[in-house]
Amino acid sequence: MTSCMRRYCDLIALRSLLLISVLLLLVRSDSADNQCRPALASTCEDCLRRGPECAWCSQEKFLDGAHVSQRCGSVSDLRVRGCEEEFIENPKVKVEVNAAISSSQVAPREISIHLRPGGEASFVIEVQQLERYPVDLYYLVDVSASMQDNLDRLKTVGLALSHQMKEHSSDFRVGFGSFVDKPVSPYIDVHPSKLVNPCSDYDIHCRPAHGFIHVLPVTENMTEFTRVIQEQRISGNMDTPEGGFDAMLQATVCQEDIGWRPEAKHLLLVMTDQPSHLALDSKLAGIVVPHDGRCHLEDNIYSQTASMEHPTIGQLAEKLLENNVYSIFAVDKVQYQWYEDLLDLIPGSYVGQMSPKASNLKDLVVDAYKKLLSDVEVQIGVEDGQAHRFWVNVTTLCPDGSSVSGNTKCSSVQPKQTVFFKVTVGMSSCPAAAEDQEVLMSVRPVGFNESVTVRIRQVCGCGCSETGRCHDDPNPSPCPAETGGDSTDACREDRTKPVCGGRGTCKCGRCVCDSSRFGSIYGKFCEMDDFSCPYESGLVCGGHGRCVSGECVCLPGWMGEICGCPVSTETCVSNDGLICSGRGKCVCGKCVCDDSWRSGPFCEKCPMCYSSCQSHWSCVNCHLSNGLVSDGFQLCNHSCTPSVDYVDDITELVRGKYCLYPSSDKCQYRFLMDLASDRPQLHISRHPVCVWSRRYFKTFLSVFLLTIMLGVGMLAAVRQLLRARGRWWQSNPEQHFDDSHKDSSFIPTTNEKTITYRRDRLPSHPLEMHSHKPKMPLSDTWQ
Repeated sequence: MTSCMRRYCDLIALRSLLLISVLLLLVRSDSADNQCRPALASTCEDCLRRGPECAWCSQEKFLDGAHVSQRCGSVSDLRVRGCEEEFIENPKVKVEVNAAISSSQVAPREISIHLRPGGEASFVIEVQQLERYPVDLYYLVDVSASMQDNLDRLKTVGLALSHQMKEHSSDFRVGFGSFVDKPVSPYIDVHPSKLVNPCSDYDIHCRPAHGFIHVLPVTENMTEFTRVIQEQRISGNMDTPEGGFDAMLQATVCQEDIGWRPEAKHLLLVMTDQPSHLALDSKLAGIVVPHDGRCHLEDNIYSQTASMEHPTIGQLAEKLLENNVYSIFAVDKVQYQWYEDLLDLIPGSYVGQMSPKASNLKDLVVDAYKKLLSDVEVQIGVEDGQAHRFWVNVTTLCPDGSSVSGNTKCSSVQPKQTVFFKVTVGMSSCPAAAEDQEVLMSVRPVGFNESVTVRIRQVCGCGCSETGRCHDDPNPSPCPAETGGDSTDACREDRTKPVCGGRGTCKCGRCVCDSSRFGSIYGKFCEMDDFSCPYESGLVCGGHGRCVSGECVCLPGWMGEICGCPVSTETCVSNDGLICSGRGKCVCGKCVCDDSWRSGPFCEKCPMCYSSCQSHWSCVNCHLSNGLVSDGFQLCNHSCTPSVDYVDDITELVRGKYCLYPSSDKCQYRFLMDLASDRPQLHISRHPVCVWSRRYFKTFLSVFLLTIMLGVGMLAAVRQLLRARGRWWQSNPEQHFDDSHKDSSFIPTTNEKTITYRRDRLPSHPLEMHSHKPKMPLSDTWQ
């Protein structure tokens, strides 16, 4: 029963959804007609640019006499007005997936979509985390003087980190590079002695300041890595910020020099205790050339450090994403907040706080690697100059089942789990050029070496334009002599009708219909229009017919004065295959119930039909006649609306209404009526309650006589008690006023007074007043 109820509820919900969809479709169709049929849409291309609902009819002599703009409208409107399907220009949105390109992490790798103005297309991208990736880790270390302790620590932690990372990676490799700052004033001291040794004032031999030096490409030779670290010496500069962003961009884009492997995860570990210079800071040194985002390494030294500005944060984030590089900032406690604010601006970044002397560097890198791999995020980019004409929305479905629209990231993703991204792309307008153009869009998972290429083909033209037959010639040649010149006979429907129905002009034997501010007039004799017939849901003839001479001519499958009633009765068929559940008639696509008590879309509801016990007596009698056996279920289907079952102990059922059925053998059968659903259930007890009527009379008489006897006995007992008390009072009268043991000051007194009101006449006899205090000496005399 539960499954039946669920299916029934699902069906009701589905029908409701379909009804809502139809209403929305009607509203949308109405708005589409308003959008697609203004007088300005005079060409097929102009019509298609107005939105995805708009279509153009290229049929010859379509709407004879009407303005060319009437060829633009919604598909349903054009069909109603007589345009054949093959002549309707309505480019569809298409999504084509290229499954030929194999992928292990991101699928699919290439998608082609066809879009028209106002249209949108959706596709799904799958991103899967593998279990053990190859990893390339590049150390990018600030070697300014304040980093001396951290640099010393790095000389001992490199090998231990390599061993620990092998637990999470199938192939781990490391590289090394250093940076300080741009070697120009005011960032460094430009005195000749300080250019050679920035630490000359402290009797320490430091290396010269530099923007970025690539020291060691990524390698699996940890011995070589340890040797290189041991040879590193500190440098120095004058201001607090360093040139970290300059060095990060070079380490990112110089793929071949660094040795980044295409199949590996790229980790760029930036160790520093200071913030980085930003793009406009370079102007302090007179450097005004924006960074071009390219690699400029010469002999492993950044050659343009004194010529180009620092990169912008956006430029750096773009290059990190483009080259699939995760950035890990291992920074001092004081600068932690500054770098934490960058996380939202740089995708695939992580910041960790270094302990004194970088004692936690090993754990910091491992934790960062785990965190970065557990976050799956996509970034979407459209080629420059075209992005303003497109909009993108992403809905993410994470492995835990959560789904958020507008979110491009899932966290806590484990190896071998898959994240789904539903991407919806829409185009707002066509390009300025008349010909169609292809626009490239990329969907790139952050840190992955695989991405999705989306080719967007903009459909802004019409197929009929290639043949030049999108509409009739608006300027026909002068009338040939054989047409009869000014003859109007061909412009009359019959001799009794006016020329062109009185709503047009006859030219060369053809009607040119008048224009009207109410709508369009068309037809061979200007007999049709879209405004003089009844409306339904905002559409002439309900959108299911043509308006001819003020009357609706319905399309096949529709009928009625305004073509609002479907001929088919499919919308009235209930679950049992009957029309209106067999209890009504299908009128205009809706059920009209035979009984006023019934309701529901299919006359299936009738709460009052089953609420009384007597309404089910015939059903119970049928089952009793068949001995309450299983055969009765089939035999009694014709007389039982509800479903029936038999129970041994009906008192165990607590939900429903208990009823009694008096059978012919002077027994009563109990049954329970369960009205929890629209179609009730009956539970009939197998064991009757047989009670004779004579026993009822004896029981009633016994109770009645016992009640009278008890009442008479109680009255007699109360009477005897009252008589005994009265005799005791008469035999002991002095005990009523024996107050000798009481204080005389508390003995109450009695006074008699006569009260006379103003309107009362005084009595003729003297007024007497008495005061009596029994058994007490008079202390006062009444005067």
